[in-house]
Amino acid sequence: MMSTVVLKRSWAADLDTATLYKLLKLRVQVFVVEQKCAYPELDGLDLLPETRHLWLDDEGEAISTLRLSEEHENGVKSFRIGRLCTTPSARGHGYTTRLLQAALAETGSATVRLNAQTYLIDMYTKHGFVTDGEEYIEDGIPHIPMRRG
Repeated sequence: MMSTVVLKRSWAADLDTATLYKLLKLRVQVFVVEQKCAYPELDGLDLLPETRHLWLDDEGEAISTLRLSEEHENGVKSFRIGRLCTTPSARGHGYTTRLLQAALAETGSATVRLNAQTYLIDMYTKHGFVTDGEEYIEDGIPHIPMRRG
C-alpha cells in the first residue's frame, strides 16, 4: 500500500510537544549527526510567537521540515527560511520543493531570506532566490546568503 505524505503547518504556540520533538529529532539527525556539525540547534527561534513550522508527515513520521520565522528591520517585516531538511531515506521525491512552495505561498510578496548550503544554490534559484552576499563557511560547510523579493 502506498503511504500518504501529508503537508502540515503549525504556529509555534500550537505545536504539541510530541510533534516539536519529531521535528527537532529530524533536524539533529540531518544537521548534527549526518553533516557532523556541532552547533546550537536549539537557538531560541522555534517557539517565538510568529514562527511557523512546516513539515511533511508520513504515517506519523516527520520526513521533511522547514522553519519559517519573521524578521523586522526598520519597521519592515520579512521572512527567513531555515532548518530545511529531509530524512535521507525520503530524498529525491520532491519533498523539499513541496515545503518551499508552501512556505513561499505563505509569505506572498514579502522578502524572504535564507542561508543556503552552496551546493543547493541552483535549487533555490529555481524558486526565485538570488545570491545576496559573499560565501562563508559555517561548521565546515560553504553557505551563501540568498533572498527572494
